[in-house]
Amino acid sequence: MTNKFIKSYAFSLILIITVGAVLLYKLLPDPVKPPVAKEDPLAWYPPSIYSLVNSPESNLVLYGRELILHTSKYFGPKGSIAKIANGMNCGNCHLEAGARPYGNAFAAVTANYPKFRNRSGKVESVEFRVNDCFERSLNGKAIDSMSREMQAMVAYIKWVGKDVQKNIAPKNSGVPKIEILNRAADAVNGRQVYVSKCLSCHGENGQGLLNADATEYTYPPLWGQSSYNVSAGLYRISTLAGFVKYNMPYTITQTEPQLSDEDVWDVAAYICAQKRPEKFFTQDWPKIETKPFDHPFGPFADTLSEARHKYGPFNFAKNKKQGK
Repeated sequence: MTNKFIKSYAFSLILIITVGAVLLYKLLPDPVKPPVAKEDPLAWYPPSIYSLVNSPESNLVLYGRELILHTSKYFGPKGSIAKIANGMNCGNCHLEAGARPYGNAFAAVTANYPKFRNRSGKVESVEFRVNDCFERSLNGKAIDSMSREMQAMVAYIKWVGKDVQKNIAPKNSGVPKIEILNRAADAVNGRQVYVSKCLSCHGENGQGLLNADATEYTYPPLWGQSSYNVSAGLYRISTLAGFVKYNMPYTITQTEPQLSDEDVWDVAAYICAQKRPEKFFTQDWPKIETKPFDHPFGPFADTLSEARHKYGPFNFAKNKKQGK
């Protein structure tokens, strides 16, 4: 072949590849949109895990992330460190290891703890909050606050929010609040929403899906003996509704939720109506007037029933600040 032919062939090949790449790009779906606009001054974006260098401090952070993502492998029914929890992972409620905006992220922790909370009636440390989750969401026992595992989880949680200014809570940290309905949440409609949107991952009986070696859940149980207990934060339907709205089904982007406000309130009511472990902390809410409007257990500072506080209507709470 002559040089002229080779050059012509190479040019044609490059042209074909270029045109093909352009066409392929046009056919591909749009990239996932960021949860919030980058120019939003109140937004938070997690630091990159790839920014960590090889050091004892970074290794502790990475170990903490591992424990958040796979808590059950270390502390669940088949835990390699201790068998003290229900099989769920911290990452089941704090999505992407607490680094997903609007997904119960850890963004505000570093900037706001130690912090006074009405639930305990005292100033809480990060370690206290971690053990709170072990006892409530994981329906287990507290771990040694001086252990390497606790130090690692705290190091990771603080690292996630390291760029947030003191006493600031970014709007996409924690669980978003949604508008209160002008009616009671409807568990019957919630059952229909569950079947349509949740059952394929979480199961007919809310049992979730264990992984192959049964060391942790691929999809967590939403009720039953392996789920969070009645003292966990997600047992309040306003919290669960906000979590579902902006995170479920799991593949959605937070800017384009699939479910209406009515549907998330109703499916939250359905989930909270199912049986789960009953574990109570009698020291909670030492000042009953600070209880959140949807805290479902008395005594209350008003004369309304437990059912009304659990399912609504919550018109009595329009101007009441949610407790923490």
